Order: sequence, then C-alpha cells, then structure tokens
Amino acid sequence: MIGVDALSDAVRRLLDLLVDDASGEQLAHVAVAARTAGLAPEALASLDAVTELALRIRHTLAEHRRREAELTALFDTARDLSKLRDLDEVLRSIVRRARTLLHVDLSYLSLNDERAGTTYMRVTDGSVSSLLPKLRLGHGEGLGGLVAQTALPYATPDYPSDTRFQHTTPIDGAVRAEGMIGILGVPLSLGGKVIGVLFAADRARREFTAEEIALLSSLADHAAIAIDNAQLLDETRRANQQLRRAEDAHDRLMELVLRGGDLAELAAEVAAMLDGGIALFDAGGEELARVDTPPLAPPDASVRSGGRTVRSGDEWVCALLAGPELLGSLVLTGRASLGDADRRLFERAGVVAALLVLLRRSVAKAEEEVRGELLTDLLTAPSRNRAALLARGRRLGIDLAAPHLVLVVHADGISRRRLAMACRPYATLAGLHAEQVVLLVADGSPRLAAKLAGEVGAAVDAPITVGAAGPARGPEALSGAAAEAARCVRTLLALGRAGQGASPADLGFVGQLIGDRTDLRGYVRATLGPVLDYDERRGTDLVGTLRAYFACGRNLTRAKDDLHVHVNTVVQRLERIGSLLGEDWQTPERALEIQVALRLHQLNAG
Repeated sequence: MIGVDALSDAVRRLLDLLVDDASGEQLAHVAVAARTAGLAPEALASLDAVTELALRIRHTLAEHRRREAELTALFDTARDLSKLRDLDEVLRSIVRRARTLLHVDLSYLSLNDERAGTTYMRVTDGSVSSLLPKLRLGHGEGLGGLVAQTALPYATPDYPSDTRFQHTTPIDGAVRAEGMIGILGVPLSLGGKVIGVLFAADRARREFTAEEIALLSSLADHAAIAIDNAQLLDETRRANQQLRRAEDAHDRLMELVLRGGDLAELAAEVAAMLDGGIALFDAGGEELARVDTPPLAPPDASVRSGGRTVRSGDEWVCALLAGPELLGSLVLTGRASLGDADRRLFERAGVVAALLVLLRRSVAKAEEEVRGELLTDLLTAPSRNRAALLARGRRLGIDLAAPHLVLVVHADGISRRRLAMACRPYATLAGLHAEQVVLLVADGSPRLAAKLAGEVGAAVDAPITVGAAGPARGPEALSGAAAEAARCVRTLLALGRAGQGASPADLGFVGQLIGDRTDLRGYVRATLGPVLDYDERRGTDLVGTLRAYFACGRNLTRAKDDLHVHVNTVVQRLERIGSLLGEDWQTPERALEIQVALRLHQLNAG
C-alpha cells in the first residue's frame, strides 16, 4: 500500500491541474490513477474528498469567469450602444449582441404600438423567412404579446406545443417558417413602461436557464436606455431640422415682403413649403389669391375668429389679424393632417400674410389719395396748370395727353367707394368726384360702357348705369368728356334705362342733344344709312316712301295716293325698308329717331 507521500503527490497534482485550468475529467483522473497505484484506503478516501473539493473550486471559477465574461460583454454592449446615434443602428446592434451572448440561432426585437395595442417586429438577426419581420402581435397573443402585456420575461423549451400561450395563425405560421422551438422573451422597459420585447430563439428544444434569462434581461435594460437615447436624439434632430426649416421659411417670407412681393407670390411660397393648396381671402370673404387649389367658398366666420390654425372640413384655416381686427383668412387644402411644425409654419405664414394685407391696404390708400387728388384737379380746374397735371399723371404711369375714354358709373344702394373698387380693374384711373365714380380708360371704346354695366352689376349684385364719352385727349377735353358722360347717365336714368351703359351715340337724337360734339350728318348716316345706300345703288326712292308714310300718319291708303302707286307697292317698299333697318323700325322710339333723321336729311339736302 502506498502511504502519505503518495497522497501528498496526488493533492499537489490536483492543485497544479487547477492552476492550469484543467478539465473536470483531468481532475477526476488523479484519483483513478492513485487507486490504480494502490493508494491506501484511508488516503484514497481523503483524496476523493480533495478531488470533489477541487471539482467544486473549478466549477466556481468557471462560473466566475463566465459571469465576468458576460459582464464584460454587457459593459462592451453598453459602451457600444452609447456610441450609436441612429435608432436603426442601435436596434440592429441589440439583436446581434443578444444572439451572440446567448449563442442562439436567431434573435429579434419588437416595439410596442400603444395606439393599436400591438407589438410589431422591428428588426431581426438570423431570420430565414419573410413572415417574422412582418409579424404584429396583439397584447396577450403568443409569448411576445404576453411579455408586452405583463412586463415579465417568459421562456419555453418547446413553443409549438406549449399551451400556456395564446396561439394564433400568424404567430404559429411565422414560428413554423423559422423552425423555432425554444424561445425566450424579455421586456424592454423604461420607468415601468414596456416599449417592446427582446427575443432569443433556437431551432431546437432548449431549456433557458435563470442565468440566461437574467443575462438577456440585463441586455434588454441597456437596450431600452439606448433606444430611449436614440429616440431622444432623433427627436432633437427632427426638432433642429424643423427649427432650421422654420427659420428658412421665415427668411424666405420676410425676403418676399422686403422685395415688394404680392399676395399671389406669398400664396405660391406657402403652398410649396406646406405641399398643399393655398387660398387667401379678405375680411369680407373676397378671394385675394389662390394657388394649386380649385375655387373655394370663403371660411365661415366662426373659424376665422382666432389667430390659431383650426380644422374646417377638409381644410385648415388661419385667421389674419392685426390686433383685434380681422383682415382675412389663409386656407390650406390637400393636407389630411398637420403636424405641430407645419401648423406653426402655417400660422407664421398667416402673420406675414396679415402684414402684406396691411401694407397692401396702406399702399392702396395712399395711391388712392394721390390718384383721387389728380382726378379731382383734372376735372375741377383742367386749365389751371396743364403741364403740372400731365407731369403728375406721368408719375402715376398715366399719359393724360393720350386718348382716354371717360366713364361715369352710377348705382343706387351701393357704397361709392365699393363701386369704385369694383370698377378699378377696368380703369387706368378711377376715383370719386362730385359724388360720382369716374373712370379714365386708355384707348377705351364706348362699347365698354355696356360691358361695364353688365359685369360690375353682376359683381356687386345691383343695377349699374354707365355713361361714356370720348375718347378725349388732354386735361380740358377729358374734363368736358366727364361732364358729357355724366349727362349721359342722367339721360339713361330719365329714359328708364337704369342698369344699362351707353354713350351719346347710342342714345340716338337724344344723344345729339346732350352731347358736346353734335354730328348731324353722322346721326343721319347711323339711322338711315342702309336705306340711303340702297337708293343710291338701285336708283330707288325708299327715303321718299318713308317720308310719305310718316307724313300720312302711317296710313297706307293715304300714302299710296301721295306716292301715286298701288297700295301693294307701298307694302312691298315698307317690307324692303324693314329688311334694311330691322324689324323694330316701327316701334315708337325707333320711329321717332327715323323721323328726326328724315327731317335732318331733307334739311341737309335742301
């Protein structure tokens, strides 16, 4: 029997093996070798006890090393995650580390959608099918849905056969497609709130240990913080981008104002910024500008009362305010939703639009005063300083020495200022003079009077009576034409023709009576021209027939006696005259004009 020295050698051998990090099999072999060598039973028992202790020491050291390795891996993971800034990069790093630390076939991560009450797959590592990345789990469904609902980790060695979980067709289909058996899921939590689930899975049956669950949970804790940081950084970047966008928008809008841009340019700029259509209305609901949207009804007064953006049907409305005064409204179309940044940008555009409306009003008021003064001086004292009047006109872009039609516009029940505003688009110069709206139109035709009566009357929804005179050149002639146009208006009203437009030439012999430039030959030609031309071409005397017809009081029998022809001949001649002058030639008004023209023709011929 081998004695104490042999036992000491065996113990020393065990210690050397521990130092060399030998395997458990190598440690156990020391006792086997001693037994074979014939170690005494008492010494052999002591060696077995020492061997068992060495094996426990080795296991403890191995556990410490494993734990140290895991902690090192976690610290490395935390350090790496802290360096990442992009959310997608953070998520990919998390699932990659989970797969590496737990030595599993695949890992994946879902994020919670609180509004929908689901958790959806965000990123995977090791996936081989297209079903898992598209999977969305309701809270409580499957292993992941249960983790998301309870905020507790769950593990199963064999998910397909585990009845603890609520199996659904989409989940089981994805599990089968991936071939997953053992699955572990732990919550991603921030301050007691679950934001998602981190998974580790094997394609074989696997019992996940408490240490592995703790390890994945620790990784999930680090991951949740990293995700939160990445989201905060992402929100900060978005906020900075929105701030830069808002600053850029402010600079562009203010540059537009400073360079004298108009409301149409502003609407186009805002439409481009917000990727929608823009309409701009004044306080009365009149459209001022419109871009990339069909015609709109003006917003209801109830949504135009505040300075903030409000929803009105499918549109967004922002009131334009100057203190308590409502200047108008800005309308955005084509946007189903409007985030906070776009909402603020839209409201800022409303402030700039209000500024432009104020500037526009101030400029219009100043220009109206200057133009009004010019019109008043032109019509009141045209010969006082003719050169000064022409120079003032040139400064306003008006050549008073060029031909201008002069119109006087009248309407009952309509503000004269509103009437002047409605007429301004047609005029070179428009304003109020002697309680009348007076317009000067460069190279205008007298036919504009009738057009103006119809179009402006429709715009203001009231009968508009318009008198025209000219064209005239120079201050004195323009002043005289204005007086003639005013007489024309009074004549139209006296004749019961309110709501019409005319020049003296359109009023027949009455126009000749009220006009400053009587043209009797022109009147005769305008009234009897077709008959005179027919007589000249054919050698007939239809003019004589007309004269006899009216002289006999339009009696056919007396007329045929005076003309010494058959009554049928008189009828035929009158029919020919009707074809030349129009079917209404015998109406009282036309008949009177024709008789006056016949008398003037006779006097002129005599």
